[in-house]
Amino acid sequence: MTSFPELGSPSSVPWTTTATVWRALLALAVVFVMLGTTGWTAVRSHKAAGDARTVSLSAWLHDSVAGRPLPAPGTAPDAVARFFASLTGAQQARLADDHPFVVGNLGGAPPALRYRANRAALDQARAVEKRRSHASGLSPVGRQEATRRMHRFESLREDGRQILSFDPTGDGRVAEVIGDLDRAERVSVVVPGVDTNVLTFEKSQRSYSAPVGMARSLYAAERKAAPGIRTAVIAWADYTSPAGVGMDAATGKLAAEGAVRLRAAVRALPGTSRVSLICHSYGSVVCGVAAREMSPRVTDVAVAGSPGMRAEHVSELRTSARIWAMRDPDDWIQGVPHLEVGGLGHGADPVSQAFGARVLSARGAEGHAGYFEPGTTSLANFAGIGVGAPATVACADADASCAEGA
Repeated sequence: MTSFPELGSPSSVPWTTTATVWRALLALAVVFVMLGTTGWTAVRSHKAAGDARTVSLSAWLHDSVAGRPLPAPGTAPDAVARFFASLTGAQQARLADDHPFVVGNLGGAPPALRYRANRAALDQARAVEKRRSHASGLSPVGRQEATRRMHRFESLREDGRQILSFDPTGDGRVAEVIGDLDRAERVSVVVPGVDTNVLTFEKSQRSYSAPVGMARSLYAAERKAAPGIRTAVIAWADYTSPAGVGMDAATGKLAAEGAVRLRAAVRALPGTSRVSLICHSYGSVVCGVAAREMSPRVTDVAVAGSPGMRAEHVSELRTSARIWAMRDPDDWIQGVPHLEVGGLGHGADPVSQAFGARVLSARGAEGHAGYFEPGTTSLANFAGIGVGAPATVACADADASCAEGA
C-alpha cells in the first residue's frame, strides 16, 4: 500500500530502487511546472475567517430559546434535528433570522430553514461587499472583486434558489440543492475540483463546467432517466479547493480537510435517501479520502477526469460503495503521473485495469470539463448511477460488463 500522510496510514514505499523514486519525483515536478507555466496555475489567497461568521457564532452560543440552550457546534445532526423538531415554526424562524451564518450551515437543521437562513446571510454578505466596492482605501482590483462578489451574492439570493450552506470568508464556500431534498429517494452530490469558490460556483459561459451547471444538468438527466423516482442533486462546493494545478493540487492536505466536511454533509442529509457521489477532477481525490469513513447511505462513488483517489486499488478505499471511473481521451489529466511519492501525487489511475474500478464510457465529452454536457454518454452514465440504475450504464469497453454484479 502506498503511504499517504494525510490518511494516517503508514506503509512502505512501493518502489524498488532509489533511482526509481527520484525519476518519479522528477516526472511529477516537470509535469506540474509545465502546467503551472502554461496558464493552469492561478494565484489565490486563503484569508482568515471573517467577522460576520465569528460574531454570529458567538451570539449563538450566548442565546437560548424558551430557556433552553442552543446546540453547541459539533452536535450530531440527529440531535440537532430533534432540537429543531421540538420548536414551533416561529421559534425556528427567529433562530434563522437572528443567527443566519450558524443555522444556514448547521447539519441537522431542516433544509427549508437553512435556505431561509442563507438568504439572510447572503443579504448581509452582499451589503458588506457593496460597502467594500466603494471603499477609498481599497485598490481598483480589490473594488472590482468586491463588485463581482456582490453580484454573485445577489444571484445566489434569487427567489427559488436553495442554498444549503454558505460561508463568504476567504474565497468562499457554498452548496446548493436542485430538487426536493426532504422528499428525495436518491440524492447525488456533485463534488467539483480545483479553483472552486463563490465566484466560480456558476458561470454564464461554459456553464456545465461550473458546479451549479453540473448539478442542474445532472438533475435534468436523472429526471429524464427515471421520471418516477424522486431525486435531488447538490452542487457541493463547501470545501477549500486548490488554487489551480499547483502544489496544493499535487498533495492531499486540502482533500483530507474537504473529506471531513463531505462526510459531515452526507451524515446531515435528511431522511433515508440513498446517496451517490459524483466527483470531478480534484473532487475525486476528496471523494477517495472521504470514502474510507463514509456513511453506508452512499451506494456509489463515480469519478471523472481523476488524478487519483489516494489509493492503489479500490480495496484500499474500504467502502461497500461501488466505485466507477471514466476519462475522456482528450482530457489533459491523463498526462499527470498517477503515482504517489513523498506526499506528491494521488495514487493509481482510477481508469486503469489494475485499480479495479468499474470503467465507464465518456463518449461525447470533450476535454477535462465536458463530462456534464447534455447529450453526452458521460452525463447519461452519471444519471444512471444517480437514480440507482447501474444496469443502464455504458462501459468504456463495449465488450465489457462494468455493471456486472451491480
